[in-house]
Amino acid sequence: MPTFQTSAKHEHGLPESLGVLLVNLGTPDEPTPAAVRRYLKQFLWDPRVIEVPRPLWWLILHGYILRFRPARSAEAYQKVWTDDGSPLMVHSQDITRSIGQILESRYSAQVNVELGMSYGEPSIDSALNRLYANGSRRIICLPLYPQYSGTTTASVFEAVTTALSRRRWVPEFRFINHYHDARGYIAAQAQNIRDYWEQNGRGEKLLFSFHGVPRATLESGDPYHCQCQKTARLIAESLDLGEDEWIITFQSRVGRAEWLRPYTDESVIKLAEDGVRRLDVVCPGFAADCLETLEEIAMQNSGFFKAAGGDTLNYIPALNARDDHVEFLVRLIEKHIGGWPESSTDWSASDDAHERGRSRSRALASGASQ
Repeated sequence: MPTFQTSAKHEHGLPESLGVLLVNLGTPDEPTPAAVRRYLKQFLWDPRVIEVPRPLWWLILHGYILRFRPARSAEAYQKVWTDDGSPLMVHSQDITRSIGQILESRYSAQVNVELGMSYGEPSIDSALNRLYANGSRRIICLPLYPQYSGTTTASVFEAVTTALSRRRWVPEFRFINHYHDARGYIAAQAQNIRDYWEQNGRGEKLLFSFHGVPRATLESGDPYHCQCQKTARLIAESLDLGEDEWIITFQSRVGRAEWLRPYTDESVIKLAEDGVRRLDVVCPGFAADCLETLEEIAMQNSGFFKAAGGDTLNYIPALNARDDHVEFLVRLIEKHIGGWPESSTDWSASDDAHERGRSRSRALASGASQ
């Protein structure tokens, strides 16, 4: 017989709340080989990330990758690490805090917002524990991935629902699985680029770089490639760019298998060889700046571009906790909680508190212990 989790003994009359779970990929605790090894071991063992038979992949992962890659990756993390820690963590926490402040101001104290990471800390389990401890009986999950992919969004869904299935009291649950073409998201991306151009000038071409995935995922029906294409097209249209003024590429490939093309590193080299001297790069698949944007694009690929004859590769920062980005995410959450008490115009916290008191009195009169 299965054993179900319980965070606290049920007590009648306690306030119920809306729980918002934001999820991002995750990061090592510190930029050291040991910490990176722990992180990569968890990340690369996820069968949603690496679709290779487990016995074979275990040998590759433990026999080669975890022996050599952590040291190289740690050096890359050291280049972008801040006094406050990993950029991905810092920006994700800023987004979480900003969303929480807005939702709490609109819905009294009946909203709890928590950040969980698919790999590393704070874990999804720990974030759910905090939501349960604060009385969240309705939970909405928003992975911070604009484009859906089985390697990211589906992995979050699987982790969250698996954790919830172990609960004795399963909450009402909703899941947002993409927002790649939402107006607010496109508008925020376009305005972010305009703001950058206004402050720093404009390059000859705008390159949209998305995180790559193996081409086999596209052939198996994953919509990620198509959603990336649509995101870039909509942003380019918002900026009134001509077809020769922008390009889509895919970065971060590993291994020998073919990944989504064209590849970012090869593309920046080709553009420089073709005479482009100033190139702007934006990564609209990343809600927050991280190793892949700050080190891979702004450092590595900038070096490739200059070595091939280009003058300047300018990386346009991710949306991070920009006001328009946070406001869009809040509106997205509000859209998806339609029908829940917090979304009702006639819902009142004071009325709800009064009813909780009456409910507790009735329960105690009926023999409840709490």
